[in-house]
Amino acid sequence: MSPVDFRSSRQGTICIASIDDVRPAAEALRDLAKEIGNFQVAACANIASKSPMMDAQGHALASAVFGWPGSKDQWWKKPLLALSSPLTFACRYESEPFWVNAKGIHTRAPNPLLDQIDLSHFRDEVNAKAVIVVPVHLPFGQIGVVSFSLIDDRSEDLSREFELYADVLEYQARRFITGYSRVASERHWIPRNCRLSKREVECLRWAALGKTDVEIAMILGRSCATVRFHIHNAAMKLEAVNRSQTVFKATQLGYLGSVAVSAACGHHSPA
Repeated sequence: MSPVDFRSSRQGTICIASIDDVRPAAEALRDLAKEIGNFQVAACANIASKSPMMDAQGHALASAVFGWPGSKDQWWKKPLLALSSPLTFACRYESEPFWVNAKGIHTRAPNPLLDQIDLSHFRDEVNAKAVIVVPVHLPFGQIGVVSFSLIDDRSEDLSREFELYADVLEYQARRFITGYSRVASERHWIPRNCRLSKREVECLRWAALGKTDVEIAMILGRSCATVRFHIHNAAMKLEAVNRSQTVFKATQLGYLGSVAVSAACGHHSPA
C-alpha cells in the first residue's frame, strides 16, 4: 500500500453538477475505494432523513451502485439507524475522519465526547469488523456520512489504511455528499440573503440559552419591549412562525453556535 494522490483522474468524475451526474459520481467513488484499499462504500447524505440516496432514475445507490445486498438487511431502509448506529452518533460530535472497531473510536485528535459511545454491539449494528468514517457537516445543520469497510472484512485494525488513505477518502467523500445534497435538495429552509443585525443576534444568543425577555433585558440593559422588538424583527427576516423556530433557523445559519457554547461554559458576555 502507498499514499494516494488527491489529483486522481477520477477527481472530476466525482464532481456532481446535476442530478444526472449522481450515478457516474457514485460509480467513480465506488471504483476509487475498491482500487486503493478494497473498500466497500456506504453513503448517507442526511442522517436525519429516511430517504436513501438515489440516482436520476430513482434507484437506491446503496444497492444499485455500492453493491449492498437487496435483502431484509437493507441498512438504508432502517428508520432508526440514525438513532441506534454508533457511526451516525459519532458523526454528531466529530467532523474529522476517524476509524472505529469494537474496541474504540480512533481519531486524529482526542475527542472526549466520543468516549462514552456504546460499542458493545458494534459488529451487529455496523456489519463490519472495522470501518473508516468520513462525517460531512453541511449548511443548515445537515450531517452526511460516508463509511468505508473492507470488502473481505478480514481485519479489525484499519490504523494503517487510515493513515494512508483517510485524506483522499475524505476529500472525495465530501465532494460526493456536498454535490449530491446540492442537486437533490427540493426546497430552501432558510430565506435567501438573510442578514440579522448585531442587536438581533445578541438577543437571540441569550434566547438560545433559555433566557426570557425579562432576563435578556436585564443582561443587556434594555427594556423588554426593545428585546421583543429585535426578536420579532429576526423572526420576520427568517420567516419563522415563533420564537423557537427563530432561534433554530438562526442557529442553522451559524449566528449563535459558538457564542452560545461559550456562554453556557460560564462566559457571561455573548459579544
